[in-house]
Amino acid sequence: MNHWVYLITAIVSEVIATSALKASTGFTKPLPSVVVVIGYLVSFYFLSLTLKTIPVGIAYAIWSGVGVVLISVVAWLLCGQKLDLPALIGMGLIISGVMVINLFSKTAGH
Repeated sequence: MNHWVYLITAIVSEVIATSALKASTGFTKPLPSVVVVIGYLVSFYFLSLTLKTIPVGIAYAIWSGVGVVLISVVAWLLCGQKLDLPALIGMGLIISGVMVINLFSKTAGH
């Protein structure tokens, strides 16, 4: 069960790092730049722990798919990014894919 905690931690820290990436303005602002570097280090560390029990393809699909959806929601809430119908449908398909992997795949590390 720890592998799911590790994966969630990896996803959340990646979303925080990516959110700070815009604020770093090309790494010209120190505080957001430090958040980016630390966030990605934490994310990759916990993703590596996840890979001890979940196959790399499955873990990466979940990490990147959920990360894309979460960062889009953060950008919508904090940056005023507009999400049109095709974007929402695409994110729904990503979430559906993650669910199919977790519910039906025998390789998902259950």
